[in-house]
Amino acid sequence: MGKDSIKQLAVNRKARHDYFIEETYEAGIELTGTEVKSVRKGSLNLKDSYAAISKGEIFVYNMHISPYEQGNRYNVDPLRDRKLLMHKREIAKLIGYIQQKGYTLVPLSVYLKGSRVKVELAVAKGKLLHDKRNDMAERDAKREIERQFRGKEY
Repeated sequence: MGKDSIKQLAVNRKARHDYFIEETYEAGIELTGTEVKSVRKGSLNLKDSYAAISKGEIFVYNMHISPYEQGNRYNVDPLRDRKLLMHKREIAKLIGYIQQKGYTLVPLSVYLKGSRVKVELAVAKGKLLHDKRNDMAERDAKREIERQFRGKEY
């Protein structure tokens, strides 16, 4: 892999369904050695994970990283809180966003950038049920238009 090559490891598909994504940021993540090995294998899950700011630092919660098989006593709790690494000015900007009502931090994906594990973090606002229905209706309409355009009628 080259210096700036990116390899996607995990994607939180549910996040784009449940939230309006306002802005995205890239953050490093503090991991132990066995966690890095497990992440490189792709043994992680972002399904119910979220991020929060505590004492001027960002932490990601509920990110499940499976224990590494050969890790024996060096393995840690799969659901432990993990610190995200960002510049102070970026964290200050995120604090301003989060203090607005309805905004939250959601990890969208985890990927390798070169040899480093990175997290794509989004400032997001929750969707209501009718917003989700509108999105599904738009998606179905686009799909139908594409089907008509190709000339395939089912």
